[in-house]
Amino acid sequence: MAQEIIKIKEKVAYGLGDAASSMFWKIFSMYLFFFYTDVFGLAAAAVGTMFLVTKVWDSLFDPFVGILSDRLDTKWGKFRPFLLWVAIPFAVIGAMTFYKPDFAHSGKLVYAYITYSLMMMVYSLINVPYASLLGVMSSDGKMRTTLASYRMVFAFAGSLIALWAIEPLVKTMGDGTLTSSHGWFYTIIIFGVVTTLLFWGCFAGTKERIKPIAENKTELKEDIADLLANKPWWILLGAGVATLLFNTIRDGGAIYYFKYFVGESDANNAHIFGMTMSLTSLYLVIGQAANIVGVVSATPISNKLGKKRTFFLAMLVAAFLSIVFYFIPKDNVTMLVLLQFLISICAGAIFPLLWSMYADTADYSEWKQGRRATGLVFSASSMSQKLGWALGGALTGWLLSYFGFKANSIQNSSALIGIRWMLSFLPAAGALLSMAFIFFYPLTENKLENITSELNIKRQSNQQ
Repeated sequence: MAQEIIKIKEKVAYGLGDAASSMFWKIFSMYLFFFYTDVFGLAAAAVGTMFLVTKVWDSLFDPFVGILSDRLDTKWGKFRPFLLWVAIPFAVIGAMTFYKPDFAHSGKLVYAYITYSLMMMVYSLINVPYASLLGVMSSDGKMRTTLASYRMVFAFAGSLIALWAIEPLVKTMGDGTLTSSHGWFYTIIIFGVVTTLLFWGCFAGTKERIKPIAENKTELKEDIADLLANKPWWILLGAGVATLLFNTIRDGGAIYYFKYFVGESDANNAHIFGMTMSLTSLYLVIGQAANIVGVVSATPISNKLGKKRTFFLAMLVAAFLSIVFYFIPKDNVTMLVLLQFLISICAGAIFPLLWSMYADTADYSEWKQGRRATGLVFSASSMSQKLGWALGGALTGWLLSYFGFKANSIQNSSALIGIRWMLSFLPAAGALLSMAFIFFYPLTENKLENITSELNIKRQSNQQ
């Protein structure tokens, strides 16, 4: 059966969805811990525990969203309607997460638990269906990698814009500092309007093409049994958690690294497109630009080496360079930024591969079991993100507390060592763990070609 040609307009439309998600995701991963400790006034250990508790619960919510979307049947398809329906709640609850109520400390902690939990739930409600959409836009493995690459280019572009604009906007909307609660609230409202429009653009410009072989409704217990028997899915779940652990610890530690270890000064500020950027912002923006380089290079490299081998080598290089990062003197800003650029290229390369491989595991499950549950399979992607983020966020808070970190104070030597570890040895451990999982991933390119060919024959026979 001839594959439908997906035009560049639809590829771009698909990318808009992750541009929206990634704006909030990157702001949350880079700045929410800082907001809770230095603006909101919560203890680092309490924030770390909250991240772990809320994200573990929310990770369990992801399969529910996958099951729900698999069973949805509308004129727009199974997954696209969520982009239309959840865009506004996503923006509203995001703004409320960055609102500082005039409560006592215990009241603030309860408010943080409630708003952050709700934010992660609406993130699931829009991101799990969005991720699942990749599995039904095309059945061709290389096209999926291309679509995933478009997705990740737009994701990192959205993150880059967010990181470029966030600090200047917070300062402009507030009192000129990063500790202005009003500045954060009004800035996130602006981003919420942008994300809503981007989600709606993704909804309007994409199409669901792939229909399951079996037309009859399957029982939930059958779908879950298929998922539990899907060995490649389990391997990707582990690799995804480890990869997010690698990224989350680096992201969460960056702002503390430059504020308390390197030291911010006007001499280190950069001026880009009329905005004054701190060294922290410059470091993060360069990382996002390098992520895009990695995403763009993922497709041609994986077409030659294969997805598994490309993933493995990227994590190997990232682990090595992360260890080197620890030994760079804090006044050697050029080398710090260069290592950030190289590590971020490796990190960017693995994400389109990971999303494409999730779609492959959905095909594997359908080929082996004769039933397809794309939403349930793709909920593993969101689950792995949140589990990795939960573990990374918890470790960030617990380590800061263990080493004696105190917000808005001069840090002792133990706290500075802990902050340095969060950009070196701990991310390297996450990268090595991800490599260990992906080593056992069984779906080679040859095996996938055979699976796709057999599934296409079955779909063609069902249409006759």
